[in-house]
Amino acid sequence: MPHRHHETHRVARVGWLRAAVLGANDGIVSTASLIVGFAASDAGRGAVLLAGVAGLVAGAMSMACGEYISVSSQADTEAADLARERAELLEQPDHELKELAKIYEGRGLEPQLAWTVAEQMTAHDALGAHARDELGISEELRARPLQAATVSAASFASGAALPLAAAALFGEPVSPVPIAIAAIVFLAGLGALGAQLGGARLLRPTLRVVLGGSLAMVATALIGLAFGVVA
Repeated sequence: MPHRHHETHRVARVGWLRAAVLGANDGIVSTASLIVGFAASDAGRGAVLLAGVAGLVAGAMSMACGEYISVSSQADTEAADLARERAELLEQPDHELKELAKIYEGRGLEPQLAWTVAEQMTAHDALGAHARDELGISEELRARPLQAATVSAASFASGAALPLAAAALFGEPVSPVPIAIAAIVFLAGLGALGAQLGGARLLRPTLRVVLGGSLAMVATALIGLAFGVVA
């Protein structure tokens, strides 16, 4: 029985992985920073938790809308490019065939082989061949606005829920130090998870998200201390 070789490529995960990691990271950083800032100002537990909940809801909606608008623009550009390519294939098929052959020739194929490959690819799926090899548009990397928006909102809310839950569990008064420590642990775990899913080394992505989140929390803590209130 012949051995079947299975390969797992992570490139198909790029779209949703980017949105998920970005959303969760923003959720942890922004919500933890809000909580740390309010806690450093000596605000009461209710005000701290309210700020966290408001940050979660507003951030999730903002991430969803921003991601949808951004990825929709990319999808519109892809659709316009594909429509233009489809029209060119109808109006000047010979030119498009030569163009495709030149692309394959530029990638290292001999001229005759490049022409043969271009003919066969055109016969099989002309638009697909030009989309992939001329425009760089593949099915795995196509822009998907709804998917990106949904993943971003859900991942932001999930990330934001972590420091919010920590603040709720630590009791009265809410201290900024344990919240910051918990957020750093969450960020380190997120960085390691994103690196693992993307097939990258763990250290650099983990340090990157931890450093960015720490700076944000330090900044809001200083603001809270500067404009502190009496609980």
